[in-house]
Amino acid sequence: MQLDRQIHDKVFCPFISKDEIAHKVKNLSSEIQKDYLGEEILFIAILNGAFMFASDLLKEIPGNIQISFVKVSSYIGAQSSGRVDELIGLNTDLKAKHVVILEDIVDTGITIDKVISLLKSENPASVEVCTLLFKPEAFLGKQLPKYIGFEIPNKFVVGYGLDYDELGRNLNEIYQLKEE
Repeated sequence: MQLDRQIHDKVFCPFISKDEIAHKVKNLSSEIQKDYLGEEILFIAILNGAFMFASDLLKEIPGNIQISFVKVSSYIGAQSSGRVDELIGLNTDLKAKHVVILEDIVDTGITIDKVISLLKSENPASVEVCTLLFKPEAFLGKQLPKYIGFEIPNKFVVGYGLDYDELGRNLNEIYQLKEE
């Protein structure tokens, strides 16, 4: 049985189990494999949050794939800052490649829209988004993710790569901010 977790000044309760995550990751990998049958794919994981999701997903996808990483930031504590800061650039040629962006969570869509815009300027064959978590209530973006693991309410979550002020990423399950 999962227990509540204290991280900094907040309490988080169990939300999505490691078994549910593993099942969803397998489903997402199957969808991607079906859509890109015989094609080479360049996966771009958004750091820091997507590292666990990217690792588990790519272990399920055979064949010729590449992985690269981009680091952007739009959160301060538990609140979105409303802006995107590109911190680490991409060093891989994207021209004519099929690109799948891997995100831990898409909520407002501000970060993913900025990343898509930056990537499309490099003339890839296609750009799609695969996210483990999606908050439809919070979404203000232009492009919906093509591959969505879980649609969740607009509440703050931690674990499985997601953090609260840099803590909680190492949890193998996802926890939601406990209502007070």
